[in-house]
Amino acid sequence: MVGDNRIDPEHSKVCPFEARAWLDGELVAVSTSALQLEQPGSTPMLCFPARDVRAALATGDDVLFPAAPKGYVAFDHSHARVRVMIVDAVAGEPERDHTLKRFPTWGDAADLIDILNVRPAADRSYVSATRDSAANRHRGVVEGSQMLAQAIVAAGRHAPGRRVVSASMVFMRAANTSEPLRIQLDELSAGRNFTTLAPRIHQSGKLCASGIMLLDVTAPDVIRHAAVAPDTAGPYASEPFDMSVTGRSVRFVDGAYTGDPNAPLGPPLLDAWVRFRELPEDPHLHAGLLAQFTGHVSIAAALRPHAGIGQHQAHRTLSTAINAISISFHANVRADRWMLYRHHSTFAGDGMTHSECRVYDLEGALLASFTVAAMVRRFSTDRPVDERTSL
Repeated sequence: MVGDNRIDPEHSKVCPFEARAWLDGELVAVSTSALQLEQPGSTPMLCFPARDVRAALATGDDVLFPAAPKGYVAFDHSHARVRVMIVDAVAGEPERDHTLKRFPTWGDAADLIDILNVRPAADRSYVSATRDSAANRHRGVVEGSQMLAQAIVAAGRHAPGRRVVSASMVFMRAANTSEPLRIQLDELSAGRNFTTLAPRIHQSGKLCASGIMLLDVTAPDVIRHAAVAPDTAGPYASEPFDMSVTGRSVRFVDGAYTGDPNAPLGPPLLDAWVRFRELPEDPHLHAGLLAQFTGHVSIAAALRPHAGIGQHQAHRTLSTAINAISISFHANVRADRWMLYRHHSTFAGDGMTHSECRVYDLEGALLASFTVAAMVRRFSTDRPVDERTSL
């Protein structure tokens, strides 16, 4: 069924990627000029020009959105028979770097950069942009690692000639995605080599997270050694995973990341390759982007050895949250080059998990080390759910 509604130019744009749609497993539409519609309060739609639809569709078929604009067909991406994807690729990029992302996505890497690129608001105070996208409206909770990343960028803006070498943050209150965050930096010391800052993150006047950071001008080596990178498959021998952000590629070694409670058991280890396509030449943003991923996988690593427990149960029958992250940066970071995150859960019990993790570059150099403390608990039936941060 071809739509006959008018296009709303204020809430529409041409999708910058090739769009594809499958119906009952058959590819039925391919377009490089699909129209993306996202009106406030409405389900987002990816609309294919009628000329790019390869199958005859019956009027009133429940796999279609009746509100499609005139001359377009929009498939109901929530329908079990339908799969709507975009090809995350740019002109001239090798095909091995192409990945598929399910529509609707959270957004693009540029949107993530905009959120991390906090704006100065007052003396040692910074404010974040917001993005309340369709992909996170089911919970609308800010990830703890995002707040850590924003604080790292704010610290770099405060002391631009220094590098964050150590950052720790505890997350004590949920922050929602629809309101800006305010990052306040208390300067505890500012010496010739080191600066110490205590970041506090507020939303609507309430404290959501607090931490401590050390920045350094760095110095020539007196001694040097580093933990050796694991002997594991490279990014192109690893399985792409859709984490709903275009412009960012995530690949898991052996395809080991899964939310299925019935997935094969394995050790409490998950190796993930991550790379962004295009980034500004800003070392603090690169460090922030490395930190932003630190809260994504450690709980899944903790669940992996346990039968009948999986990531799909999070925020449904399991209450999971990142409680604290502590990270040390060992080198300048290039997040537009492949980074290997090794997540190793060393303990799970008493409703808590602990993970000791490392990040390497493609050549095996150690970029960062971080630890994550998180909770995994059954939902209580006699008290409100405590969900502070999102995996």
